[in-house]
Amino acid sequence: MATILKLKKIGKKYDEKTVLRNTSFDVKKGEILCIIGPNGAGKTTLLRIMALLENSSNGEIVHENKVLKVYDDVNYRKRVTMAFQQTALFRKTVFDNVAYGLKIRGYSKDEVKKRTERALESVNLGGFGKRKAKKLSGGEQQRVALARALVTEPELLLLDEPTANLDPANISVVEDLIRNLKGKTTVVVATHNLFHAHRIADRVACILDGELIDIGTTKEIFSHPKDKRTKKFIRGEFF
Repeated sequence: MATILKLKKIGKKYDEKTVLRNTSFDVKKGEILCIIGPNGAGKTTLLRIMALLENSSNGEIVHENKVLKVYDDVNYRKRVTMAFQQTALFRKTVFDNVAYGLKIRGYSKDEVKKRTERALESVNLGGFGKRKAKKLSGGEQQRVALARALVTEPELLLLDEPTANLDPANISVVEDLIRNLKGKTTVVVATHNLFHAHRIADRVACILDGELIDIGTTKEIFSHPKDKRTKKFIRGEFF
């Protein structure tokens, strides 16, 4: 499987606090990679760096043999979308929220309509286009956010805790959606939900205290992790 992104010795500090240290791994094209770890481990920061929303303090990210620079690589940023844990929707209709990314990219009215309706269907929200996004339930709003992320057909989709605070029915919809992207879009998911990671991931990376301690296939990580700390985290033990 070809590599779409290389992270080389990524580190991040805020003032004197180290959030990430010496983090290196490859992201494979078309895979679903879950980054697991407890709250505060550095997962969200890592996704933000991968999305070029903020700089790393050291290290580099390589895409198509090019070292990426934050805020500077317009071509890469057009090919990558990140959906955040805290859903932030406009006070507009569901259709307008999902269509926004297409409109600012200059797509025709017909193409915007076609793509937006298709994205809404993919998250089981067909027919919701005229509803006010802010009036929907939390689970429905999260699915609108996912549709908005998908509508531009990104090459790389970064999802931060996409099933956090969702009920089982909405979790099932989101997980089915992610699984259906396999081979079409590269997906990196940050989550502390081990059951979620086990159900959807091709590979799993474990981060503890800002350090990547293990990476492998889902079976390897959950059945035969290389690092003892990974085993303890999976078992729910204290360190």
